[in-house]
Amino acid sequence: MRLAGADPDYHRRDLWEAIDSGQFPEWELGLQLFSEEQAAQFPFDILDPTKIVPEEMVRLRPVGRLVLDRNPDNFFAETEQAAFCAAHVVPGIDFTDDPLLQGRLHSYIDTQISRLGGPNFHEIPINTPLARIHNNQREGFHRQSINRGRVNYEPNSLAGGYPFQAGAGGFVSFPEPVRATKVRGKPELFADHYSQARLFWISQTPIEQAHIINAFRFELTRVQTPAVRERVVAGLVNVDERLAAMVAAGLGMQVPPPLPLATDRPMYQYAPSSALSLFSRPGNLGVATRRVALLVSPGVDGKQTRKLYAALLDAGAVPRLVGQRVGPVASANDAPLDVEISFEAGPSVLFDGAIVPDCADGEGRLRRDALAIEFLKLQYRHDKPLLALRSGAVLLRAAGIPSKLPDGEPDPGVIVAQEGEVGPALARFETALAQHRIYARETDPPRV
Repeated sequence: MRLAGADPDYHRRDLWEAIDSGQFPEWELGLQLFSEEQAAQFPFDILDPTKIVPEEMVRLRPVGRLVLDRNPDNFFAETEQAAFCAAHVVPGIDFTDDPLLQGRLHSYIDTQISRLGGPNFHEIPINTPLARIHNNQREGFHRQSINRGRVNYEPNSLAGGYPFQAGAGGFVSFPEPVRATKVRGKPELFADHYSQARLFWISQTPIEQAHIINAFRFELTRVQTPAVRERVVAGLVNVDERLAAMVAAGLGMQVPPPLPLATDRPMYQYAPSSALSLFSRPGNLGVATRRVALLVSPGVDGKQTRKLYAALLDAGAVPRLVGQRVGPVASANDAPLDVEISFEAGPSVLFDGAIVPDCADGEGRLRRDALAIEFLKLQYRHDKPLLALRSGAVLLRAAGIPSKLPDGEPDPGVIVAQEGEVGPALARFETALAQHRIYARETDPPRV
């Protein structure tokens, strides 16, 4: 929420900057393949869009990658006019009986017709298929082709029978036998609202569970009707009693009785699935695309700051000089540095880590700046790494940032270095930065 307030376009900006720097975002495409006979044995209905197929039941088969390697040349032409459609499939793919999918097969096309001004949205350059399509679709607003001749129908004799249908080359539905009874209702398995919610909960690490608890507390404190809060917590009892108790404690209420279940079937007991935890797939741990703030003020060690900046760039990180005002700042031993963003325009949430270089005035100017102090406090509170060089340690102390974790162990993300230790200290900082966060700092309530 803080991040969106500081930069409403942060998602788009981050994506653009990553692609522009050659750090192409990449996703792996995987498929889960199973037969109808296997599906009939699942403890859930595969047509229920609120359910997943756990990877422990059906393994994930990687089949490809999606790599974004180019930024748009024109956002309106290539992004705003893009029209995705669930009904567009490749040969060999058919549609399931999923009611949600069946509705979207219609609604996507209906939406594009109204959003893009007519039925020929597929002829807009960004939406045209790579393989040219030959069909007899004509007329409609914004038509991009000019059809010649006096025949617009088939069969015909005036144009030698052309055009004609593709026959077996077109889309053919799979001849699936239908043996069900048509009713207005849902299968009983749809009524199991809690077993997979419990699966998700028990599959999270303790850190993730703590974040889920805090998220429930935050959202429910904004609910003004106590009875509504109570019903939500009563639903959580069916997921996990500890989860419900921790959320209730944060709301100052007793744990209510569980909500009645919507089915008499016993709840299926899944085993934990590591695939549901973000920590199980951390990706390539490194500092590439990580944003690092270097806090500078008049009298900063210019040579040191420039070396740090260059080293971070070489590692693939995105360093930025942050100060009280944008523009040139006098350094103690080198040419002036250009502050790229101010504390007001570039708050802590925009950065993954922060460095305080040495300064001739002992960081006196920043010590008196509440925005600079708040910047460092939030860096620490959000579990991000901090590196202070020589006098920079004074600024950390002014912000009340401890050097040890709550358990008394040294904090690997609070690094203080003296002269001659810059290289090893930066290496330790990059190691902490690559780990994303130092979650061992977290306490309730926070220390800083």
